[in-house]
Amino acid sequence: MRGTFSLRQRLFALILTPLVLMAVLLVYWRYTVAHDTASELFDRTLLSTGLAISRDVAISEGDALLPSTRDLITDASGGEVFYHATGPDGIYVAGYAYPPTRGIMDADNYRPVFFEATYRGEPVRVLRLTERQTIGNLEGDATVTVWQRIADRNAFAYQLALRATALIVALLATLALVVWFGVRLGLRPLLDLEDAIAARSPNDLSTIKRAVPDETRGIVETLNRLFQKVEANILDHQVFISNAAHQLRNPTAAVQSMAKAARDAMNDDERRQRLDELVLAAHSAARVTEQLLSLDRLQHGDAEDSLEVFDFGALVERTCADLAPAILGMGIEFELKPAGTSLPVCADRFFVSEALKNLIDNAQKHGGAGLSRITVQTGREGALAIVKVEDDGRGLSPDAAKTVFGRFSQIEPSDGSGLGLAIALSVAVRHGGTLRINPSETGASLTLALPISNAEASEWLPFRT
Repeated sequence: MRGTFSLRQRLFALILTPLVLMAVLLVYWRYTVAHDTASELFDRTLLSTGLAISRDVAISEGDALLPSTRDLITDASGGEVFYHATGPDGIYVAGYAYPPTRGIMDADNYRPVFFEATYRGEPVRVLRLTERQTIGNLEGDATVTVWQRIADRNAFAYQLALRATALIVALLATLALVVWFGVRLGLRPLLDLEDAIAARSPNDLSTIKRAVPDETRGIVETLNRLFQKVEANILDHQVFISNAAHQLRNPTAAVQSMAKAARDAMNDDERRQRLDELVLAAHSAARVTEQLLSLDRLQHGDAEDSLEVFDFGALVERTCADLAPAILGMGIEFELKPAGTSLPVCADRFFVSEALKNLIDNAQKHGGAGLSRITVQTGREGALAIVKVEDDGRGLSPDAAKTVFGRFSQIEPSDGSGLGLAIALSVAVRHGGTLRINPSETGASLTLALPISNAEASEWLPFRT
């Protein structure tokens, strides 16, 4: 299923989002700094203008302003500067007639005073400067008031901030292009890897040897491990199918042969004998088929939904009760030694029963001519519930475990399929248990062990092969 965003888009968003937020904060900070800087510079301009006007008034005795001072007034940064000058005793000297004022003045009249006021309906920044001067025959305090529109100041600060914003936006746009194409170049090894995998045939599960960045090496190693498992699984299936076909060939051929013999029987007695043999051959073929299906389900299926908590001892008793008539009918002693206590396990009831049947069937088929007794015993070993199947027939050494636990393998030829103990081992491993061959002086002894569980819920998780 395709994701909402590609990896390239995700990286692009992750890289640029914090940068955009930082740029917004930087623009705000730059505007604030520009505004404060402009206010400070304009206040100094007002002060310079006020001092120049005060000087010119004193020099010219109120008649005129020097050209340099007029240029300063008209060309001041941030807009036009207005002024009003009065001589001793408040006599009007020069400038605009009605300067902006404020109600309360400082006690120190000779210190420059900045304040904000309104002039002709517009907010202005005002400087008031008072000095002791002599104009003609008059001596007293001369006051110079200069002011400037605040809107002009803000416009100047806005222009400074706008230039900084344009620079930041240009840098972000350049960075976005670099990130967009840089991420694509950085992801090129992954795209090449995708093309290489897509070009493979369905049968090519060989190891990926293409060079990749360190950050993606783990993905490639995981893919290689997955390929190895899939290849081993396919090979296992192929071997299983081949062996299954081989094992089914003999029972199928036997059924066909028995059917032909029954059809061509010379009399009723021979026909009945052939039919009995046909029934046995069909039963053997059905048993092999059931074992093959069980083994495949154990090896490759998912039986977790069928797990339940039950009494292992009670299941052994019911299974033995079902098998006892047939075993006793063969003249073999069959004995069950129950543990006498509850043995709760969490497992698949059907497969555990099948494993026990296979252990008993193995004793019956491979015990040899000297087999006269089969004993089943349940018990507990630490945290394990066990069932031990023993017989007095042909012996079985623990050293033969690799052979007898393998699929379709037998120590000596018999009418069995070679799957019984393999299935029992798979059941044990599937449920986190074990199957072992016990040392025995006479006959064979095998023990199937499963973990004990609480009666309420399972305390362990099944082991997955």
